Amino acid sequence: MTKPKRDAKDAALFAVQKLREAGHAAVFAGGCVRDMLLGKEPKDYDVATDATPDQVKRLFPRARKVGAQFGVMLLRKYGHDVEVATFRTDGDYADGRHPERVEFRSREEDARRRDFTINGMFYDPIAEQVIDDVGGQEDLKNRIVRTIGPPEERFAEDHLRMLRAVRFAARLGFSIESRTLAAIKRHAHRLPAISAERVYMEFQQIMTDPSRVVAWLLLLETRLRAYLCPDWPADERADAMAGKRLKALPPSHIDESLALAALLPVGATKLASAICHSLRVSNRLREAVVWLTASLGKIQADRITEPADLKMLMAHEEWRNLLDLLRADETALQRGSDRYDALVTRADAVPPDQIAPPPLLNGEDLLGMGIPEGPELGRILRAVYRAQLNQAIRTRNEASALVRELR
Repeated sequence: MTKPKRDAKDAALFAVQKLREAGHAAVFAGGCVRDMLLGKEPKDYDVATDATPDQVKRLFPRARKVGAQFGVMLLRKYGHDVEVATFRTDGDYADGRHPERVEFRSREEDARRRDFTINGMFYDPIAEQVIDDVGGQEDLKNRIVRTIGPPEERFAEDHLRMLRAVRFAARLGFSIESRTLAAIKRHAHRLPAISAERVYMEFQQIMTDPSRVVAWLLLLETRLRAYLCPDWPADERADAMAGKRLKALPPSHIDESLALAALLPVGATKLASAICHSLRVSNRLREAVVWLTASLGKIQADRITEPADLKMLMAHEEWRNLLDLLRADETALQRGSDRYDALVTRADAVPPDQIAPPPLLNGEDLLGMGIPEGPELGRILRAVYRAQLNQAIRTRNEASALVRELR
């Protein structure tokens, strides 16, 4: 008889039990407690303890330091990672994101240094008891996102908490408590002090989630939208259209390329590239967003006229996202779905083996025909393949004849 598979909760429980056996306090902490109380299955479980990182290392020799300066160790059990953090208080935040120093303190003090009340609770898995020193259970009941302590102080310490407030409120269907909301509006201008990479990590989670429409409206209300990226000018009409596109996208988790493209003006490839560069996204993502923005512009301008134009769109890995973007844009513009329906009908008529067939000629073939390396070779190669996609040529002989003609 096979043993039941151990899950992430079992891994965290193992850590708690071993810490307790060694005489330490240990509890579940943070988001997993919130999700458990909401009846949701947490993605992972974090453990908080009064054991120092060195003591954790002695108990779990294979544990890795992932933030030892903040008292955070990572151990792996049953195929799951568990963060084990020492109860602490934070010193001053010089960079608007990280404390300059930490001090290991009590559980109660650890709760008070966290961001929001709904994330500041602990859970004793042995006694099966919630430990709430910050009023998180009451705010969960009232569906409110509220800072622990004065919101002015919490956001002045760590500016990224403002985006986190939006993410939690949108994803959980909660409202942001009035003083917390007012403080976000006053501190929104501080967001650029955070690294672009970290801002985008939070923004990406917000915009790819099914709650993206509510989140976008909150970003506008809190004024955070205006400070997301220096190359992304705030434009009331464009932002309203972006919200309409987001609303018309599939009501599920979506790719980040589709989410970003939906927020940008149609055909604005230079703007799309500049924004992606400022947000420090990967080259692959930037290319995908620029391609989606440019391709939507071509479709809306009725520039997909030849079979080759359509086939090159269909061969791209973002093709399905482009269809979703086109449908969302037409819905946002209240144009109906004629252009979308026509494009899908044309695409359905293309046999799969004709979407991206092997080229009749390649670069080596053209070199053998006396065409030197350089821009001319590339131009001819593209022209020959386009003719092949249009089925104007079907054989290597026909392709060679076209090369001679093009020269």
